[in-house]
Amino acid sequence: MKNKSFRVAFCGLVSALALVFMLSTTIIPVATYAFPCFAGFLLIAVVVEFGEKWALAAYFVISVLSVFLAGDKEAVVYFIAFLGFYPIVKSFIERIRSKAVQYVIKYALFTACMIGAFTVCKFILKIPDEEFTVMGFYIPWVFLIAAEIVFFVYDKCVSILVFRYVTSLRNKIFKNT
Repeated sequence: MKNKSFRVAFCGLVSALALVFMLSTTIIPVATYAFPCFAGFLLIAVVVEFGEKWALAAYFVISVLSVFLAGDKEAVVYFIAFLGFYPIVKSFIERIRSKAVQYVIKYALFTACMIGAFTVCKFILKIPDEEFTVMGFYIPWVFLIAAEIVFFVYDKCVSILVFRYVTSLRNKIFKNT
């Protein structure tokens, strides 16, 4: 697996599959949050097999192509702002010995990225206020708190997927290489 052409081909395949998820947000509008998550999950294989540099390159390719090709720009913003790079950054954060420090960094990063994504969606993409309104009340902070709870589950899912990939999927994917 040290062959550079194999690495490029594998990263290209992962990028293509992730781009399919990003393009599918146009067809399935309720997938604005789920499909960018799935696209980011695919980068786990690249991180495990070839390291963070290759995964960042694939993330960059997926991000650029999504900006130009995907119809749901809100999904693209969430992928670029957090969901695409978090599986890569998670490996750096989890090298810190203290679990408490890990969680502080993870939640600070998540909160900063979500506020940035909200700002981009609101002021650049012009997402209407109705998207963040419940029963006539404009409450984006409630959505952020709910997202913090969902992030806890998302972080655990990424950890489980890394474990499952390393223990079972990896051997099946690279059986003949």
